[in-house]
Amino acid sequence: MRQSVFIGGNPADRPDLVALMEQVTKGDEQAFGQLYESVAGPAFGVVRAVVRDVAQSEEVTQEVLVEMWRRAADYRSERGSVMNWVLTLAHRRAVDRVRSVAAATEREERVALRDRLPEFDVTEAEVEARQEREDVLRCLEALTVLQRESITLAYYQGLTYREVAERLSTSLGTVKTRMRDGLIRLRDCLGVAA
Repeated sequence: MRQSVFIGGNPADRPDLVALMEQVTKGDEQAFGQLYESVAGPAFGVVRAVVRDVAQSEEVTQEVLVEMWRRAADYRSERGSVMNWVLTLAHRRAVDRVRSVAAATEREERVALRDRLPEFDVTEAEVEARQEREDVLRCLEALTVLQRESITLAYYQGLTYREVAERLSTSLGTVKTRMRDGLIRLRDCLGVAA
């Protein structure tokens, strides 16, 4: 059963797209020209609705029509009309273009962001961290034993003031005072502004 597509006007004036497709399959360029004239407008409409940009829509439509020429043998009339086949090709190609443009834009934004971010020097960061640790250890050694033990238990082992007092068998008030005095001495030793 042959299918014909009629787009306005007298149906007798419209070409039989299935017959044209059969001729295109055999390499008939004249049949392709007629088929092209029949489907180019609707294909462009579908592409334009998805892509939006006129220039890109024209480019995608050309790609679709070239694909129609190359894949004419893939068309199966039992699956639907020639027009539906071409419009499906057009829609798929248009969606691919939109995704491709979106991915390219995202890549460009990542590159631009990366170019704006300062370079991170891992070696320099490691050297700075090691120097800071050495400075803290040196300054901890300058504290009294009770200050050093209180601060170590609280900041390195995560104990509360009460737990530090229990661990050191000292009153809570004494631990708080020693830690405050010790932290002030650490700050001064490390040269940190108050």
